[in-house]
Amino acid sequence: MTGITLYRIIAAPILFLLIISQRQDIFKWLIAISFSTDAIDGYLARRYKVVSKFGAMLDSIGDDLTIVAAITGIILLKPEFLRKEMILIILLFALFLLQTILALIRYRKLSSFHTYTAKTAAVLQGIFVLLLFFLDEPVYILFHITAAVTVIDLVEEIILVLLLPHWETDVKGLYSIMKKGQSK
Repeated sequence: MTGITLYRIIAAPILFLLIISQRQDIFKWLIAISFSTDAIDGYLARRYKVVSKFGAMLDSIGDDLTIVAAITGIILLKPEFLRKEMILIILLFALFLLQTILALIRYRKLSSFHTYTAKTAAVLQGIFVLLLFFLDEPVYILFHITAAVTVIDLVEEIILVLLLPHWETDVKGLYSIMKKGQSK
């Protein structure tokens, strides 16, 4: 399902152009398609057993570009929301940066764990971002729930980077790694 992933990678520069030109009317629809194809891509890859390390890496790049486009959209198109939630957003960014740096140091590439927590966080992030651009007012309770799940996900991924000596993809989560270690 690499084609669907490639769509997200190709759509990213278009999303950035829409943000710069203040075209929220088109941006919100294209970001909605990007988030939707992310959900479809993973399902189809597993369903038809066309998973690969390269595909997982491309999927992570597509995910990251979509999130960066969404965050850039929030910064430039929704600055009032950003100002109100700045402390929590800085915490999330710091954890993401720490996880990314640790993965690059340890594996020489980005992690691509695709844990259950990461998938849950991604779904919540997608729903929140879409609602942020489609509704007149942010749904703050959803943002706080999303932020909490994202913090848990990033802390789990930091621990996984520290625990797993070699790059792995599709790790179910910290619990499955701990359970696997006990069965040895």
